[in-house]
Amino acid sequence: MKKGKLFTGELKLMELLWENEGVTAKELSLLAGEKIGWNKNTTYTVIKKLVAKEMIKREEPDFRCYSLIKREAIGHQEVKMLINSFYGGSIKALVSSFMAEANLSEEEAEELRKMIEEYGKRE
Repeated sequence: MKKGKLFTGELKLMELLWENEGVTAKELSLLAGEKIGWNKNTTYTVIKKLVAKEMIKREEPDFRCYSLIKREAIGHQEVKMLINSFYGGSIKALVSSFMAEANLSEEEAEELRKMIEEYGKRE
């Protein structure tokens, strides 16, 4: 499985696939038409790109589609790219930026403190 950036359209199709694992390419194109407004050709083009990126596989019978990467893995990759692009690789800078703008409840702040403490105990 290759790692790589998913473009917005590719991510939309992956979301449909994660929600409907094992659907046929035809069923996926119908879902994409209904949910995203895509035509059949657009859907098949994006499926082909995702197969080339080794993000999904198509199998017989009926060209069933299966994801080769989990939603969480893509999310993790996207967050890492965001941190590297906007915050110079610093998680602290990311958190500081969000804390300056967000209104954390006391419960959320306590949960974050516990998460950080648990992270420190992992060694």
